[in-house]
Amino acid sequence: MRRWNGWGEARRETPLPEAAWAFLAQRLGEGDRGGDASLASACAGVPAARLPARPGWDRDAESRLRHAHGQSFADWAALRHGAVGPFPDAVARPRDHAETRAVLAAAERAGAVVIPYGGGTSVVGHLQVVDDGRPVISLDMSRQVRLLDIDPHDRLARIAAGAPGPLVESQLRAHGFVLGHYPQSFEYSTLGGWIVTRSAGQQSRRYGRIEHCLHGARLACPGGELEVGGRVASSAGPDLRQLVLGSEGRLGVLTEACVHVTPTPEHERFHAVFFGDWAAGLAAARAISQAGVAVSMLRVSNADETDTQLRIAGHESAIAWLRRYLGWRRLGDRPVMMLFGVTGSRREAGRARADALALARAAGGVAVGTALGRAWAAGRFAGAYLRNGLWEAGYCVDTMETAVPWSRATATVSAMQQAAHEALHAHGERALAFSHLSHVYAAGCSLYMTVIWRRGPDHATDIERWRRLKRDVSRTIVARGGTISHQHGVGRDHAPYLAAETGASGRRLMRAALAELDPEGMMNPHKLWEDDHVG
Repeated sequence: MRRWNGWGEARRETPLPEAAWAFLAQRLGEGDRGGDASLASACAGVPAARLPARPGWDRDAESRLRHAHGQSFADWAALRHGAVGPFPDAVARPRDHAETRAVLAAAERAGAVVIPYGGGTSVVGHLQVVDDGRPVISLDMSRQVRLLDIDPHDRLARIAAGAPGPLVESQLRAHGFVLGHYPQSFEYSTLGGWIVTRSAGQQSRRYGRIEHCLHGARLACPGGELEVGGRVASSAGPDLRQLVLGSEGRLGVLTEACVHVTPTPEHERFHAVFFGDWAAGLAAARAISQAGVAVSMLRVSNADETDTQLRIAGHESAIAWLRRYLGWRRLGDRPVMMLFGVTGSRREAGRARADALALARAAGGVAVGTALGRAWAAGRFAGAYLRNGLWEAGYCVDTMETAVPWSRATATVSAMQQAAHEALHAHGERALAFSHLSHVYAAGCSLYMTVIWRRGPDHATDIERWRRLKRDVSRTIVARGGTISHQHGVGRDHAPYLAAETGASGRRLMRAALAELDPEGMMNPHKLWEDDHVG
């Protein structure tokens, strides 16, 4: 059973290590560890449904509570403090494309809003209900998970869009293939969710972002069906797959996707390299990217993140030895860490390792083997669980991310961290802010910042601090010319900043597409931008 008010399985405990607790208390002060609202009290606050009973639709309080939120900070604070709502009025779980169309037809007759629900992992407010007077149906995709067809010759697989990451991969591996899309939310996020938020997996350097994986898609829309892609290559007009990618449920419900798959790799290793400062690590990452070295993953943690990781990692004797070794190699006491992955046949992985290490060493890097890489790989999907332990220890955490040209990376990451410190200082609080470069491209890189601060005594305090933090960092990103989201999508949290990327004409074009496929504005309204209706 998944937690109703946090991340992951309810039975999985994630207490902070003693060293981490002491470190946070020293940097931030003791956090408020007040108790959370109970599931019973939260369910008691769910009002009567505005929709009549219908076979196969759940209207019980707990189902509606569990479908009223995702994993954004605003969702977390509401759940923990018992301030959840509004709620969907019913939860529908169609089994296939035809039943999905039937749910949309019933919703249209009832004048209801439909919010597609995949894995419930959105961190930017895609699943939040906005009460505009209409009843709301949460359309749960958890029954649409099968591998529908696979063509080993053409390396294409058709998969139901509700399949979560582990099920996508287990079904493909039975045939000798992988999709290779591994966001941190991999355990629960779904194929359809990845597509409609234009997701980037941790190893997209090898397997591609989700837009590179997508061959074709099928959607059920209020205005009819939409099938896009499906051709090997085409110059016949605009590529309508790009309309579906990043659409966030506003066109309709994505029910099936055809994706490119890759044979299961023979070999995979993750290597660690340390540099004396951020500039050297960034230079090495740019060199590796622009030289076309076939690494599957590359990330560089800045000095703040590297220091935090080493302090809270445990294994004190091993970390002490590492610090002494880096000091002996004259990297100073503020090193930065690079991790890179090599994946594929032993021959191609060996070549990629040699080329990456040569470029890293040319930038002053010191290789330390694969032990830290193994630790990262073992815990690559566990980071989200730390949110539970941090909250229970009295601390809040959130992440902000963007992508910028190489020439702006250093100034942007510095400005983001400064904005975070100043936003919380305005509330009399200190921040622990650290960042890493998580994806690389020829022209630039992504930047991913984590911020930790103390919990307040109540919901209003926590939300006020977070809103200031989110606003100030988002404005800083836009002012620096960065995208408001490299991998998390727009949802509600980023909606005020989308116009900076689309412009007025682009926004009108998107509204016209939505009006064609969803004339009544019933599909996941209030997401992507702040308007309340498109019909």
